Amino acid sequence: MYLYGASGHAKVIIDILEASGEKIDGLVDDNPEVVQLQGYPVSHESKYLSPFIVSIGVNAIRKKIVEKLDGVRFGKAIHPSAVVSHSASIDEGTVVMQGAIIQADVRIGKHCIINTGASVDHECIIGEYAHISPNSTLCGNVQIGEGTWIGAGTIVIPGVRIGRWSVIGAGSVVTKDIPDGVLAVGNRCKIIKALNTNALTNKDKSKL
Repeated sequence: MYLYGASGHAKVIIDILEASGEKIDGLVDDNPEVVQLQGYPVSHESKYLSPFIVSIGVNAIRKKIVEKLDGVRFGKAIHPSAVVSHSASIDEGTVVMQGAIIQADVRIGKHCIINTGASVDHECIIGEYAHISPNSTLCGNVQIGEGTWIGAGTIVIPGVRIGRWSVIGAGSVVTKDIPDGVLAVGNRCKIIKALNTNALTNKDKSKL
């Protein structure tokens, strides 16, 4: 297994793979000054390497890297401490971190992050490139659109739908549907502004 991206997010994925007994062949990073991470070699060329997990936390950048790696195989990483229902499905490239709970008939798309201690209840659907941050709770039948970032400690009540490439601020309580491409925060969660780009700015990320 190779990781693309050699930063803090990669360190966590390394821990997951090591705990799972998975072999880590090395990492790839675009920064030529980075030559190793956690004792593993970092190269700067991805050609002929496979399978990959893209170890970049920002959803839009993760998508760009996946598209750059067109044609390669992707693995996934699920920590042994995570609780995953036998009827749940988790697609390629997705990472499930320590202590996460994924209940019956959940569907998680490609290249998602289900972060530490997150709880995803029955029949939730999570689109590709989404990030469910630490200690967030998605109650039953919640739908999360592609690329959406759910901030740490957020609660989404049953049946709510959140659109594509939106950001939900940390600690929010989401009681009604949220559309595509907005920043929404609070208890109860309200839309603050529209987001003009899929790539989150530093200012937007600071609200997570």
